[in-house]
Amino acid sequence: MSERILSLAALTVLELSPPDMVEVAARAGYSHVGLRLVPATAEEHHFPLVADAGLRRQTLARLRDTGIGVFDVEILRLKPDTRVADFEVILAAGAELGASAVLVAGNDPDEARQTDNFAALCDLAAGFGLDPHLEFMPWTDARDLTQAMRIVDNAGRANGCVLVDAFHFDRSASHLEDLARLDPARIHYAQLCDVAGPRPDDMDEILRQARNERRFPGDGDCDLPGLLRALPANLPLSLEIPTRQLLERGVGALERARTAIDKARVLLAQL
Repeated sequence: MSERILSLAALTVLELSPPDMVEVAARAGYSHVGLRLVPATAEEHHFPLVADAGLRRQTLARLRDTGIGVFDVEILRLKPDTRVADFEVILAAGAELGASAVLVAGNDPDEARQTDNFAALCDLAAGFGLDPHLEFMPWTDARDLTQAMRIVDNAGRANGCVLVDAFHFDRSASHLEDLARLDPARIHYAQLCDVAGPRPDDMDEILRQARNERRFPGDGDCDLPGLLRALPANLPLSLEIPTRQLLERGVGALERARTAIDKARVLLAQL
């Protein structure tokens, strides 16, 4: 069996510039990284890979030097006013960096329009060799696994996929039996972390935890073995584990990235 791809997600080490992130991933033992081409929020510190050709060249050089690959790029949001053609420059940058997947959020309450835009995005992304993955998150308009599966199925594109993130799977109350119905062709990677404590009643608190405080695999209350067994065998995993408290306590990016991959490997060995 080939070695499972383990990719370092941007959110785990968001303080790092892309070249530094590639370096940390190489030193910690990852094979790939996920790069954030578009900031997820207006507040977050962002490194403008799309606009800054010099930064892209620097990142590409570091990728070549380390042998690290880019697995996915993020984050495209499908909103009511989205013009899918505007994503072309982002998809082109993702393809230049060697990515194979692009992470998509559904932020349009009109599900039919969101579906049409996802289909159009799939068509545009196909020209760049990219597979759009719609990530369900409970505060968005693709709120759980069943809704994301419905949108992707109705879009009807061969490269349209669903992204399962262990945090959102738990906090959206999605079910393993629904995951068993997901066509393996519709998922090319998943995001792994652990989740602590019962599901909060307050969506703002769920969002805060998602962006700031997740747990390393095995350190929370999630049925990660059950989730991983329900996913296709040897599916690539992106380790997306923001731990703001550790960052604020001075734990460096390399140590956090190493802890993430070490604990993921312990979990995978138990399967």
